[in-house]
Amino acid sequence: MSVEQVKSFLAERAPEITVTELAESTATVADAAQAFGVAPGQIAKTLSVHLEQGVALIVMAGDAKIHNGKFKRLFGLKPRMLKGEEVQPLTGFFPGGVCPFTTQVGVAVFCDESLKSYDFVLPAGGNANSGVKITPKRLAEICLAKWIDVAKEPVEA
Repeated sequence: MSVEQVKSFLAERAPEITVTELAESTATVADAAQAFGVAPGQIAKTLSVHLEQGVALIVMAGDAKIHNGKFKRLFGLKPRMLKGEEVQPLTGFFPGGVCPFTTQVGVAVFCDESLKSYDFVLPAGGNANSGVKITPKRLAEICLAKWIDVAKEPVEA
């Protein structure tokens, strides 16, 4: 998939939402947070994982990490990320641009509760130089995502 395909997806499901393309990289949480001028947690990172029933995308706050025990209790197996060479064929996106705005058949989308800490979040928009400003609730609605809780609790500084 590409930015153009994400724009088409959004035009169909959420015409009020747009993709912002930047000159600088948004491929990592740190890069995206700096480029968009937001907190790292507001970057909605999309993790590509293997499940027994196929591939899933888990969207969570950029500063959150998967809690292995919560994941295993929910899905019945340890979290296993897709290998770099698997990402594009299985999700339709290249690493750094994976986002939940997909029509890839058989790819389940889940939104982690960690996103709800923010008024808006920024998932990628289809490549490593884009983002989509959206509320967590609207993100889950248009992606037909199920809410889950697989993030570790934040560590107080």
